[in-house]
Amino acid sequence: MASQSMEVVAKALEQQVLHSARMVEEQLDAELEKLERMDEDELELLKERRLEALKKAQKQKQEWISKGHGEYREIPSERDFFAEVKESKSVVCHFYRDSTFRCKILDKHLAVLAKKHLETKFIKLNVEKAPFLTERLRIKVIPTLALVKDGKTKDYVVGFTDLGNTDEFPTEMLEWRLGCSNIINYSGNLLEPPTIGQKSGSKFTKVEKKTIRGKGFNVQKRNFSMEHNSGEGSVFSADLLSKED
Repeated sequence: MASQSMEVVAKALEQQVLHSARMVEEQLDAELEKLERMDEDELELLKERRLEALKKAQKQKQEWISKGHGEYREIPSERDFFAEVKESKSVVCHFYRDSTFRCKILDKHLAVLAKKHLETKFIKLNVEKAPFLTERLRIKVIPTLALVKDGKTKDYVVGFTDLGNTDEFPTEMLEWRLGCSNIINYSGNLLEPPTIGQKSGSKFTKVEKKTIRGKGFNVQKRNFSMEHNSGEGSVFSADLLSKED
């Protein structure tokens, strides 16, 4: 009985594979037929459009690079923060402290993602040099990533809770989390996080896209109306931040 069931399943899978293969083949044939029907003028127009798209993409790339995209770098002050987020559509800012070990873990992953996602600016700011900004954004836990879109804070990644509650999360996990907030162009599946080997006792907090906060501060108007960050820790003071060491 078991062997018969397996044969039925195998045949069904075979039929699905063959059906998918036929669909792909038909699509390719249709594209080839379409190209064959084109005259020289139409082909030339198609080439021009593709060349124009390549030029536009290259121009956009150079513009991003001129604004500091493509590298993960530190900004010296909170005043620089406002200038950086004004000139770029998408910004990830790591609020860090030298004495917090987990900040160094994030540094490693953010440096990789900065090179991969030119469309987004990746910067870091020492909280001890930004007391006003840290207080206004109500950052309680270090490290915290502020995700800024069009000059407004859209979301936060607080500590490692959304990254599997482990120090050993892969870069792909952080990339997925940023993709959930639409702060980078993510091509993977946003419904499920990348598979990670979790330690015993660790748990993953799934991020529902509908829960992402959208009411942030407007950089140009300096209208700081922020929600409290979630996570354990004490309220910020001049010399105290809770940390996830």
